[in-house]
Amino acid sequence: MYRVFEALDELVTIVEEARGVPMTSSCVVPRGDMLELLDDVRDALPQEVDDAQDVLDKRDELIHKARVEAEDTVDSANAEAERTLAEANEEARRLLADAQARAEKILGDAHDEAERMIAAGQAEYQNLVERSRAESERMIQAGREAYERAIEDGRHEQARLVSQTEVVQAAHAESARIVDEAHTESDRQRAECDAYVDGKLAEFSELLATTLRTVDTGRNHLRPQPGLGGRSKLYDFQA
Repeated sequence: MYRVFEALDELVTIVEEARGVPMTSSCVVPRGDMLELLDDVRDALPQEVDDAQDVLDKRDELIHKARVEAEDTVDSANAEAERTLAEANEEARRLLADAQARAEKILGDAHDEAERMIAAGQAEYQNLVERSRAESERMIQAGREAYERAIEDGRHEQARLVSQTEVVQAAHAESARIVDEAHTESDRQRAECDAYVDGKLAEFSELLATTLRTVDTGRNHLRPQPGLGGRSKLYDFQA
């Protein structure tokens, strides 16, 4: 290609230095030199053109090869992405199924424990009620017996002193006092029995409330993780 430019420069120089024809813009140039330079240009051009064409062909081949490789790379990347996405979806479904199974097991265990504790509480409540009822009946019966004994003692004392006015009055007063004391003792024993039963029922109520709060806390801890679906629900047995 260098020879082409060199020959063209020589042609320009010859034309610029050529002797002009008077009264015209033409000039006289050496035909032999001009033809020789033109032959050099003609001989040099095909090789340079072939070289340029080879470069263009090589460029097209490289572009085609790069395009094919790029398409293969994109296809491989898409396939790998689809496979990775499928594996990720499968793993997510598996993790979600495991989490749901664990949550259902924990919830079932919590329900069983709550039912067991409630059953135990009910049994304890029945036991307390029965014992309280028995104790109340025993204390009431004891009060009645004491009352009846006091009445009987007063009657005997009244009969013994009935012949004497002052003694009779004193006997009546003593009898009334004894009767009042018997009533007072019966009321006191009944109040103690009621207080005892009320205290036991209060203890049982507190036990049940603590148990239900524990169950509520356990159930609320089972709320699903963000992103695994749905709004969480707060459980409250006391609602």
